[in-house]
This record gives sequence, C-alpha cells and structure tokens, in this order.
Amino acid sequence: MDHQQGLKYFLGGNMRILFFGRGVISTQYAWAFEKAGHTVEFYVRKGRKETLGSHIALEMWDARRGKQLIQESWNIKLHEEISPNYDLIIASVNTKQLPEAAQLLSTTAGNTPILIFNNIWQDLKSSILPLSMNNVVFGFPGAGGGIEDNKLRGGFLKTIFLEKPRVGTEQINNKVKELFESAHFKINWTKDMQSWLWNHFAMNAAMETEVLKRGSFPAVLNHSDSFANVGKSMREMTPVLKARGAKMDAITLLLTKIPPALLGTLFNKVIFAKGSLPRLFIEYNNSKAGFAVLEVVREAKKLGIPLPRLTVALENTEQHKAIKNG
Repeated sequence: MDHQQGLKYFLGGNMRILFFGRGVISTQYAWAFEKAGHTVEFYVRKGRKETLGSHIALEMWDARRGKQLIQESWNIKLHEEISPNYDLIIASVNTKQLPEAAQLLSTTAGNTPILIFNNIWQDLKSSILPLSMNNVVFGFPGAGGGIEDNKLRGGFLKTIFLEKPRVGTEQINNKVKELFESAHFKINWTKDMQSWLWNHFAMNAAMETEVLKRGSFPAVLNHSDSFANVGKSMREMTPVLKARGAKMDAITLLLTKIPPALLGTLFNKVIFAKGSLPRLFIEYNNSKAGFAVLEVVREAKKLGIPLPRLTVALENTEQHKAIKNG
C-alpha cells in the first residue's frame, strides 16, 4: 500500500464490498480492491462454498502500471447468504443470470448501492427489475479470461467504463468512482450507457457467431478470415441496433465501415496482436458461446429483420432448438 492509499485507509476510506458470484471479472477486481485496502467478500449459490473452497489460484496480467504477471494462491471469503451490511455490491454475472440476480438482490440487499458490471441486451430499467434504478449504476469491466479447475487465467486493463451520473445516482457514482480510483483504475465516463451496452452486446454476438462456427474462442484467433466475418455479422446487425434507437459507437462504425479484408488484418496484427492482453483474454476464454447470438436473433425476429449469418451459426445448437420451440 502506498502512502496515499495508507492515508485513505486510516481516514476511513476502507469499503466493504460484496461481489455477486466468484467469476472471472469479480475475482480479478476483488483482488485489486483488497490490495488497495478494502474488504472484499463473495456471494455464491448454496453448495458452491464447499465446491469452490477458500482460495483460488491466480495467473493474471495486471496492466494498471505497465504489464505485470500476478501468480499467487489467493484466500477468499465466500458466503451463501446476502446481508445488507456492505458499502457496495458489485454484480458481474452472465447476462442470462442477471434477472435472477436482480430478483435476489431486491429481497436481500436492503438499501446497499449496486454496481451492475456486465453485458446487457434489454433496456436498462427492465434488465434489473425489481431493483430501483435509483439504487443502481451501470458499468463495464476492462478484463477477461477464464476459470478452470479453480485456476483463473486472465487479466485486466487500466480502464473501466462507467455511466455518467443520472439524477439520483450521483452519490453511488461517486462511491464507485472513489473505489476504482483508490485501486488506480481509470474511469471512462459514458454518457449513453444504454447505447454503449447495446453496441457492445452486438459486438459480442458477432464474435460468438464466429466462435460457434470455429468451436471455441481461441480457435477464432487461428483463422485469418475470422475478424472479417465478425465485421460482416456486425453489418448484418446494424439495422437491429438502429431499430432499437441505439446510437452507433466508434467500434461499431469501425466494424461496419472498414472493408472486411482490411478489418481482418487490423484485428490480427493490431488489436489482437500476439502477446497483447486482448488476445490473451480470448485465448483464456473457455465460456460457452451462443447466448448473445440467440438474444439478438430473437430481437431481430420480433422486428422482422433477417439475420442470415447469425441464424446459420445457431443451427445445430441447443439455442436453435429454443428458438424453434418459441
């Protein structure tokens, strides 16, 4: 702990934070916050405490100051109940688990402020029902990786994304800002978080479309035309984003305006260059693809917009059966 952090700690800057779930994102940020002098604990489902144990092996890249490799066995505190005696609850879950998480938090979190720290495809208000928008702020991590056999391989960048305060959320935003800054993260303030998340979700769906075709996230990196195809899928989804009223952000414009062949080179040689952290995030990602594709296809169907590339990618998957069965 450096002098400034030490001072904050003794002046009462220590926060008690509960992470909802012990996933890749939660674990990495929890580790960073504990190192900055905060108290971090995790909520896990009944029966998971015993399965997960009291520690996790970490092999992750910390890019806040240069690029450092962290390798340690980290002791963690897990709970199977949620109590309201925390300064902040951070929920970073798979998008499909968000409704269940919001439901549980609405009955157990009391007035504890909540940071929703993940991908969202619904409109923000209905994505967190029955929680109140006044008690929630939305953000997005700059991290990735995977967990296997109680070992986390991944990393995090210096920047995180956070929505600009809405009327009524100024205090929570300030609390979240102080927390991340105390751990030397940089905040990228996002004015239209709804559009930002919709754009990002579509980009995820474009990536997952390719993963379904190739078999895994790492396999996508081994095919030179993968990112050209990601661009083509993104173009296909643009009418869906526009129909929802989303403003196109810089990445969407990049993916849809640059010729696909050039896009492949840009991604393979620059954005996901060998040894870069974004590339490692994909190499370590062992999650199951398909949910984002399914959600976008369902929405497009409602809007009457054809998505041939995404629909073909879903064929022969469990998700496809789900669409057929309504």
